[in-house]
Amino acid sequence: MAKRMIIPFGPQHPVLPEPLHLDLVLEDEKVVEAVPSLGFVHRGLERLAEKKDFNDLVFVAERICGICSAIHGQSYCTTVEALMGVECPERANWLRAFWGELSRIHSHVLWLGLFADSFGFESLFMHSWRLRERILDIAEETAGGRVIFGATKIGGVNRDVLNEDLKRLGPELRSVERELRGICRVFEEDASVKRRLVGVGFLSKESAASLGAVGPTARASGIAWDARKLGYAAYGQLQWETVTADSCDCYGRCMVRVKELWMSFDMIYQVIDRIPDGPVEVKVNGFPNGECFGRFEQPRGEVVYYVKGNGTKYLQRFRVRTPTFANIPSLVTMLQGCDLSEVPVITLCIDPCISCCER
Repeated sequence: MAKRMIIPFGPQHPVLPEPLHLDLVLEDEKVVEAVPSLGFVHRGLERLAEKKDFNDLVFVAERICGICSAIHGQSYCTTVEALMGVECPERANWLRAFWGELSRIHSHVLWLGLFADSFGFESLFMHSWRLRERILDIAEETAGGRVIFGATKIGGVNRDVLNEDLKRLGPELRSVERELRGICRVFEEDASVKRRLVGVGFLSKESAASLGAVGPTARASGIAWDARKLGYAAYGQLQWETVTADSCDCYGRCMVRVKELWMSFDMIYQVIDRIPDGPVEVKVNGFPNGECFGRFEQPRGEVVYYVKGNGTKYLQRFRVRTPTFANIPSLVTMLQGCDLSEVPVITLCIDPCISCCER
């Protein structure tokens, strides 16, 4: 009988610069069990709801995670607007979709680079992050911030973008897309990449459903669910399809994110061509009273927002269920039975964000 040993994976390790800690139970080179430990960077952000004006709390929501900040801010504002009966202007909703998809491209391209780094493809990592910089330049030009966009407020958005400025961005975005397609062909076709990804980290459709997997982790196992189909912001007026795969492995999760990139670019082009004219904010009167629950799609998967107000400027409760937290059980399942050398790749394939997970 093989001798068992326990080795720590993290909280400081070369896979990602965030403190995800796993205790790996090994038999020789095989992982028989993975025990996650969370809580290294708990910041108490939800508690701040009791001390911050509900209008100012949008800045706290945006800082739950830097990479997903735009969508966190939109999710919080949309949930509070639903609670207070505030009708967000149509143009503001289209701008939210524009920045949301720009944020999704930024996140996926960042992830592609980190994923390449996890299996030792350094040049692919550098090229991915080189293109990420161009996306951040566009975010800075339109929203004002490169990572923390700071563009959303309750009742609309903080700034408008002129139609001619949006159209001027079209050629730059198409140039980035062309270069990105060339890089992604390596992920799709390179034999060495396929050897590291195909058949690794298997998660069946049934397991993904029972474990509550979300986002590309679930869609790569054949679950066709994307919270954007609920139609918030301008997503109900844009033409797009839910991207899925049925390989149920790390390669499938990579391909889902690659195809979502092209879908996001297409939605941005639709916004540029079809955005309606009008105001970008409305005045918000009164204070939140009651409770509201909202579901939204981050790059990593579905995020759930819950807010509860008591008629004062401070929320009584502010709760966020992030996609990384939802995908941890799936990660633990995928790690069981894998080789030790496959742990970094499987860990990265769920696109973990510990900052999100440990609010």
